[in-house]
Amino acid sequence: MARRDLPEINAGSMADIAFLLLIFFLVTTTMDVDTGISRKLPEKQPDDMEQPKLKEKNVFIVTVNRNNQILVEGDKIMTVDKIRQEAMDFIDNGGGIGNPMKDPITGEALPPAECDWCGGKKDPASSDHPNKAVISLESDRGTSYGTYIAVQNELVGAYNDLRNKLSKKLYNVSYDKLLKDAKNNSSNESLKEKIKNIKAKYPQIISEAEPKK
Repeated sequence: MARRDLPEINAGSMADIAFLLLIFFLVTTTMDVDTGISRKLPEKQPDDMEQPKLKEKNVFIVTVNRNNQILVEGDKIMTVDKIRQEAMDFIDNGGGIGNPMKDPITGEALPPAECDWCGGKKDPASSDHPNKAVISLESDRGTSYGTYIAVQNELVGAYNDLRNKLSKKLYNVSYDKLLKDAKNNSSNESLKEKIKNIKAKYPQIISEAEPKK
């Protein structure tokens, strides 16, 4: 009996179809793009700045544990929306004499003095001066990034609010506006001096410790 040849299958059209399907999925599929986290780094401290001897009352400790609970001064549980005002009250307390300062315009050394621009309660148990007030932020390995960044933003926001308030009092314009104007007009020395003056009166001192295991 003669052997019958099996008909061949033309795979050319199948390849065309597979190619068209590939193009279709490439065109219609959306790709997730990780944008990262927008975070402003702490301000750089002067190279010649001496490490101050800290008193316990001049350190404001904020701890975020592995359960994302926020503890202030070790035992007071607080929500994120309360952190900013608590930090502002600590920084702006003005309960004593500050560290020696330099005149932001002339660079001349100024003797230690009280904070005559502070509007706090002058509680002797709280910080002496904004240039002595240190905010210490501690976290745990299990702390979520979202909670940690939210707390950071509130602490930085406390300094921004105090600077804006003082700038409006001294120059009738917010600190944010000074920064914006200085960016658009970098040759304006008057703006730079005003910004230096505000920053010197409320230096941003935030210490971020390594996460606990």
